[in-house]
Amino acid sequence: MTTTTTTTTTTTATTPDYDEIVRVVQLYIDGFKGDVDKFKEAFHEDAWIFFTDADGVLHNGLLADRFERWAAANRHIEGRVIAVTQAGDVASVLLGYDDTTDPSASFVDFHALLRIDGIWKITNKTATHSSRAAWAKAQ
Repeated sequence: MTTTTTTTTTTTATTPDYDEIVRVVQLYIDGFKGDVDKFKEAFHEDAWIFFTDADGVLHNGLLADRFERWAAANRHIEGRVIAVTQAGDVASVLLGYDDTTDPSASFVDFHALLRIDGIWKITNKTATHSSRAAWAKAQ
């Protein structure tokens, strides 16, 4: 299984922690190879998810409750970093979550990150099904 992240933005003076922020989001993508520990490293223990499915139905919950199921799914995910924004200790990543085995299971995510005691953690994932993501969905 191959999981990759394609970066479409560049490091700038306004995103000094770009590489570390993207590394944390890559842990999330890599967790789908069956590694719960990658999810635990990427996400704060109290992180939440909010997302709309293809029908626009809202789902939410504690992310830690999904780690075992996500890892067991063993999905073939390609991550597309569309944009990274940082303001000091807060950052966001707009990510294309492209399921290469089942494109109908693809999403576009916003990951909110916070630097806590010097360590970047994802504190929230907000996503929508790729069919609802307009210009940000995979082409």
